[in-house]
Amino acid sequence: MAILLNTKSSAKRMVLRISILATLLFGSQLLAAAQQPKEPVPSEQTGATSVTTAQAASDAPKASDERYRIGPGDLLDIRVFSKPQFSRDSVRVDARGMIRMPLIEQEIKAACRTEAELASAISELLLEYVRHPQVDVFIKDYQAQAVAVLGAVRSPSRFQLHRPVRLLELLSYANGPSDNAGRTIQIVHTAAFLPCETNGKTEADDVVAVVDHYKLEETLRGDEKANPYVRTGDIISIVEADQIYIVGNVTRPSALSLREPITISRAIAMVGGVLPDSKKENVRIIRQLPGSKAKNEMFVNLKAIDKHQAEDVELMANDIVDVPTNSGKHLLKSFIGAVVPSVAQLPVRVIP
Repeated sequence: MAILLNTKSSAKRMVLRISILATLLFGSQLLAAAQQPKEPVPSEQTGATSVTTAQAASDAPKASDERYRIGPGDLLDIRVFSKPQFSRDSVRVDARGMIRMPLIEQEIKAACRTEAELASAISELLLEYVRHPQVDVFIKDYQAQAVAVLGAVRSPSRFQLHRPVRLLELLSYANGPSDNAGRTIQIVHTAAFLPCETNGKTEADDVVAVVDHYKLEETLRGDEKANPYVRTGDIISIVEADQIYIVGNVTRPSALSLREPITISRAIAMVGGVLPDSKKENVRIIRQLPGSKAKNEMFVNLKAIDKHQAEDVELMANDIVDVPTNSGKHLLKSFIGAVVPSVAQLPVRVIP
């Protein structure tokens, strides 16, 4: 009987030990599982995988800012809530892009800002006189966004833009290229736009920055690199033949049709030659690579060419030959005059 009791006690102790070990093992597995990072769980309401706020912000596509920006000539209505003495109607943005407001001594920059950005700037200036000013700015009349399309198009026109417009869409408003259109679209950015984008640039950079060329076939296909947004004061022209531009300190800054090979010395002779005080040993050729917005520069010694001591460089389509003065000054105005024909007689149309 004693042996039987001892056996039963031993069995009970064995079962108890096994139970304790199982509990410890199972509990440790639960703890390890709880410490491991959880996989994203699909939402029952949306069916989407949940992500952190930081992930959502990094994965979200960045929207481009295509809002209208105020420019010289635009007419503005400025309202200050419950403070009519600070409000103004029909405020004209001057040629420098500035406006004036009651009691604010300094001029306020309006050009290159959106309505909301200008309203915020005015609010800050009014804090001296008004507690928590609420300012709204409305464009009453669009005058700044005038662009022109001319050359080998079916309906040459000037356009008032009330929203951002890409090059291809603008060409469609001009009824597209004509039958005698060449292969190149030329965009001249006139001085009306330059104050927004030339901060930090030197005078020598202006001629390089003032003109862009695109392949017509790429624009018509809608290729993004050849279909930019047009800008204030742009003059878009489809030329009938490839051209070169002779500008700077020459007798008649001009655009020349490149119907046959032309060297730099011949091209300068065709525009009447250089003027006195020209720096002939440092004539600059600005060349835009085909299918690219990149521009290369090379310098030519015209004196050495005249003496047959240097090669007479053959010019390529869209080359800009810039003859500086002895002071090194580059004449931006002569370039604009050379490549921009008169647009005053073109009809004006509105793109809402």
